[in-house]
Amino acid sequence: MAKIEIYTKFLCGYCTRAKALLSAKGAEFEEYDISMGGPQRVEMIQRANGRTTVPQIFIDGRHIGGSDDLAALEAAGKLDPLLEG
Repeated sequence: MAKIEIYTKFLCGYCTRAKALLSAKGAEFEEYDISMGGPQRVEMIQRANGRTTVPQIFIDGRHIGGSDDLAALEAAGKLDPLLEG
């Protein structure tokens, strides 16, 4: 199974949607809550090529993007192969 990392904020609807999709796929993920900013927020921005919105999702170190990007991968049938690693 792929290593999945997701940067989120408290009460973020897009974050909830992305986590629900991953959970429905049976995927385990590591969540980083950056609600209060700090070094993990800086790390996320660097890893996401300057993107500051949440969620920001990474699968095996590859930047996937946000919730809409994850949903687009699913709609195109490209998410499952990524999750398999």
